[in-house]
Amino acid sequence: MAAMTAVSGTAAVDAAIAARARSAGAGRPGGTARPGRFGPAPSRVTAAIVLVVVGLVFAVPLVALVQFTFRQGTDGGLTLDHYTALADPVNATTYQPVFDGLVASLVIAAITVAIVLLVLLPAQIITALRYPRLRRLLEFVCLVPITVPLVVLVVGFIPVYQVVAQLLGSGSWTLAFAIGIVSLPFAFRPVAAAISAMDMTVLSEAARSLGASWWTVTWRVLLPNLRRGITAACFLTITVVLGEYTLASFLSRTTFQTALVLVQQTDPYVAAIFSVAALVFGFLLLVVIGRVGARRRRSPKESA
Repeated sequence: MAAMTAVSGTAAVDAAIAARARSAGAGRPGGTARPGRFGPAPSRVTAAIVLVVVGLVFAVPLVALVQFTFRQGTDGGLTLDHYTALADPVNATTYQPVFDGLVASLVIAAITVAIVLLVLLPAQIITALRYPRLRRLLEFVCLVPITVPLVVLVVGFIPVYQVVAQLLGSGSWTLAFAIGIVSLPFAFRPVAAAISAMDMTVLSEAARSLGASWWTVTWRVLLPNLRRGITAACFLTITVVLGEYTLASFLSRTTFQTALVLVQQTDPYVAAIFSVAALVFGFLLLVVIGRVGARRRRSPKESA
């Protein structure tokens, strides 16, 4: 009798464990049990409060900045004169530094993105395929710039740019070499995450076994799977370039941010307008990254 009671108790315990595993793995492929949660889950009210507080922290300064672009002096009125002044030929000379700085920043962004695509991306792919032991070393080298204060980096760049100015001139486009180093941490992480999410060795060996050349493997197999990471790396690089001020200021180069500071001394409203435009541009870049990732996750049947 005692033995039967022990067996029934053991069976009950096993049944309870199995039921808990099934409930934890419900809705997941293969019924894999989900790891246990540490602590109680927050209620909907708590989650909504946290979301509202965080949203206000970000929204209030942005709304204040947008409202400032419509402000008419100190009387509290609103007007569109600050926006129409941008198209007024009379103010062309005053606002020309902003447009010149924007063009220079776009040129720098194009060169910096080219550096990321032609130098960093091949280095990450080759390291993942041929030299996996060097992955930590490459990661360390790419993440070092974010650990060093930017002012310290500028002190090291000054003697280098004295030589660069003698060889290549002192144009604003030369700033791409310095910003390319600063943007390495932001460009490295998205591509590294995309590489970690796929088995590059298996895919490349499978393609090679079917007779594909390394160019075909890279262009038709690896790059399509890395598309989201590459897109995120390029867009983050562009954002870093458009927001960079310290390097351009200390190295005496004209960029979008330095031009905004210059124009702000005469017309702060126009500087605020361009700042809002830069924030909207960054938001659109994030939306594009999300859309590219969502399209990448769709199944072939849904795409058809």
